Amino acid sequence: MNTFDVIIIGGGPIGIACGLAAQQKGFSYLILEKGVLVNSLYHYPENMTFFSSSDNLEIDNIPFISNNTRPHKSEALEYYRRIVLAKDLNINLFEQVIAVEQTEEKYKVNTTKHSYLTKHIIIATGFYDIPNLLNIPGEDLPKVSHYYDSPHVYIRQNVAIVGASNSAVDAALEIYRKGGKVTMIVRDAAIGTRVKYWVRPDIINRIKEGSINVLYHSTLEEILADTIIVNQGGTALTIKNDYVLALTGYQPNFSFLKKIGIQLSPDTTQKPVYNEHTMETNCKGIYLAGVICGGMETHKWFIENSRVHAPMIMNHIESNLNFSKKN
Repeated sequence: MNTFDVIIIGGGPIGIACGLAAQQKGFSYLILEKGVLVNSLYHYPENMTFFSSSDNLEIDNIPFISNNTRPHKSEALEYYRRIVLAKDLNINLFEQVIAVEQTEEKYKVNTTKHSYLTKHIIIATGFYDIPNLLNIPGEDLPKVSHYYDSPHVYIRQNVAIVGASNSAVDAALEIYRKGGKVTMIVRDAAIGTRVKYWVRPDIINRIKEGSINVLYHSTLEEILADTIIVNQGGTALTIKNDYVLALTGYQPNFSFLKKIGIQLSPDTTQKPVYNEHTMETNCKGIYLAGVICGGMETHKWFIENSRVHAPMIMNHIESNLNFSKKN
């Protein structure tokens, strides 16, 4: 069984940042990623543009050169791939962590392929894998998706988009411009205020001119083979429909955190308990990094403001290891 100073769960940008910080400290470490490198980013929409500028996506002061003020998904994939290869990071792809067990002195990390021992674990798993379900009849139909990739499949199709945040707005605009017929179903009275500021005027103007249909104060009640039923202010509307994109957000894997023993706040945010100065959770030697720190408030943490987690964690681990050596 392999033993490491640090096991990092998650091979996204923040997991990579933690690996770089561990490497610089001279720690033995391993990054475990259940899918491809930067798996969540890889599954973002095909034409996605980041809200952040390229310099705010940089990790470890490694320059991110982009052709645009705000880089595209393909540029980010290339940037993080080059870092991993150039720095020869110790990362295992397509290896999912299935359990973490506490022994007398170490944690045993069991994956789909191996088991490892470590005194320190960093959880940097993000939030993109578990969608917030609508829990309505018909949500399991093949025409329903909680992810959006490319507009091509929706040409001349009647597409209902549930949500009014960045992902929903980007999908609505792309599908409309590629020949799809879009109806947005929005719970509130307006498009979300956190929508990218250079995109929000575009969606508002397309709605005003009638290019994109929107139903405010509305909820999707049922999905049928050729139609959907929408509740708008107490009135049931039956609308012709070919596809539903339920872009209602995502959440961290709370059950995984609970199984490890990490406490969550009792309110609806379900924010994990951790020390804001060290990022250590209530479980000694287990740390959080990245967006997972926000619980359900997934808009609180981004690459640009959670890059600092890596050095904070490694400094604390270094102090622990030095203390152990002295004793």
